[in-house]
Amino acid sequence: MSAYHQILYHIVCRTKGSERTICPEHREDLFRYIWGIVKNKDCVLFRVNGMEEHVHILSDLHPSLALADYVREIKVASSKWMKESGFFPDFKGWGIKYCALTYSYNDRETIIDYIKNQQEHHKQESFQEEIRRFFKEQGIGADEKWFWSDG
Repeated sequence: MSAYHQILYHIVCRTKGSERTICPEHREDLFRYIWGIVKNKDCVLFRVNGMEEHVHILSDLHPSLALADYVREIKVASSKWMKESGFFPDFKGWGIKYCALTYSYNDRETIIDYIKNQQEHHKQESFQEEIRRFFKEQGIGADEKWFWSDG
């Protein structure tokens, strides 16, 4: 079955306990691995980047996939690889929650640039402040504290 789709997701996953366990020297290896997962799910990765305690992914979502299954597959497969690779010796896993925001394709380049510049951006805004801002911009009225819970 083929279908026309235009679903663009900005997904943010944090490490368990928001611990800074994604070491910069192997971050690109992780991003390439995530790209492979996305490609194997017949999705398109527009950008992936992140910091020591979180990762941003901008991709489309194939219409045959449920968002929760897609994110779970990315988190499970990358977690297993991170632990087995030896590149991330302190990594204990991903946090249970994730943030997935939808955007128009007209916003794609803006979001790509935002994700591309994570290292610069986080010199002025903490990860927690970033999530609060996302929730506010998206009109999410729920308490953002749910995002930080690992239980």
